[in-house]
Amino acid sequence: MTREFLEGSEALAAAMVAADCRFFAGYPMTPFTEVLEEMAKRLPPVGGVCMNAESELEAIGMAWGAAATGTRAATGSCGQGLSLMQESIAEMSLARLPLVVLNMGRAQGDYFQATRGGGHGDYRTIVLSPIDVAEAMQLVPLAFDLADRWRNPVLVYGDYYLAHTREAVDVSPVRFGEPLPAKEWALDGTSGGTGRAKVVSPLGDFKQRDGVGYDMADYYTRCGAHLQEMVRAVEPIVETEFTDDAELIVTAFGTPAKFVRYVVRQMRAEGHRVGFVRPITLFPFPTEEVAHAAAGARCVAVYENNRGQMIDDVRLAVLGRAPVEFIGGLSLDSSAFGIAPDLEVPIIRRRIEEIGRCHGLELQEALV
Repeated sequence: MTREFLEGSEALAAAMVAADCRFFAGYPMTPFTEVLEEMAKRLPPVGGVCMNAESELEAIGMAWGAAATGTRAATGSCGQGLSLMQESIAEMSLARLPLVVLNMGRAQGDYFQATRGGGHGDYRTIVLSPIDVAEAMQLVPLAFDLADRWRNPVLVYGDYYLAHTREAVDVSPVRFGEPLPAKEWALDGTSGGTGRAKVVSPLGDFKQRDGVGYDMADYYTRCGAHLQEMVRAVEPIVETEFTDDAELIVTAFGTPAKFVRYVVRQMRAEGHRVGFVRPITLFPFPTEEVAHAAAGARCVAVYENNRGQMIDDVRLAVLGRAPVEFIGGLSLDSSAFGIAPDLEVPIIRRRIEEIGRCHGLELQEALV
C-alpha cells in the first residue's frame, strides 16, 4: 500500500494515471481547473499527453480522437462546461467509445444532466458519485474499467469539496479480476487501405460498399440492445445503514451524504429509528435497494444541495410505499463555486427532526 496526503484534485489525477489513463484534455473552470493542472504535471512523465484546450468543445473532441485509438482517455469540467460536451458524449455513446468524464460540479444542480444527459438519441452514461477523496480513489479506476468493458462513457460526479479536501489516500493501482475484452475495434492504422478498414462512428460500425449509405435502423437497434444489456448487467452500488427497522429513511449522495450520515448515526445512537441510504451509482440507480429500505418506513427524506432532482428517482423507487419529502435546498457561496453555508450538522438535523415529527415520529431534539 502506498499512501500520500493529497488534495482531492491531486488524488483524482493520481488515480487516473494509476488506472493507465494516458490522454486528458480540458478547459479551465473552477473547481475542475486544479484537476487539469495536476494532470498536466503527472501525464508527461509516464508518456501521456495533457491538453489545455481552447474550449470544452475542443477538449472532448481531442478526447474522442484519443479514445478511438484505444488509449484510455478522460476529460471533464463543471456542469456549465459539460453542457457544451453533451452532443459529443451522446455521439461517443452511440459510437461505443470508452471515455471517463469528470464533473467537478458546483453544488449538486447537475444531477439531471449527469443521469439523463442533454444529448440526442437513446443513450445513457454510467454515473458514479464518491462521498470523499478516499472513495474517489476506488471509483475512478472502476470508471475506466466500466468504460472499457461496456465501450461507453462513464461520468464521475464530484464537487468543490471533493476537489479541495485533503486526505491520506492509497495511490496504489486498483486492478479488477475479470479481464477486459480486447480493443479490436480501435483505430490503430493497421487496417487502412486493406479493404477491411475499421469504422468508429455514431452512424455505423462497418464499412459500406461504395454508393451505399449506412443502415442506421440496424445500427441503432443494435446500440439499443447493447444499452439494455449494460443497464441490466451493471450492478448498482449503494451504502445503507440502520434500514431494517427504520421509521424514517434519509437519502443523500456525494459530499453532503457524509454530513447526513453523521447526523443519522448521531440520532441512531440516541435511540431514534432513523436509517440512511446513499446511492453511489446514480445511474443505474439502486431502485430495488431504496424500495427495500423504504418498505417499513413512515417517511423517506431526501437531502440534496439543489432544488430537488434525485428526489424524482427516489419517488420512482418508493412508488407510493411512503411519503417522500425534500429536506435539501440550494446553498451556495457568493462565487457559486459550490461551498454550501447550509451544509452543517445542526441545520441538517433540524430538518430531519421537523420532517419526522410531521409524520408522527417522536424525535427528541438535540441538546445544543
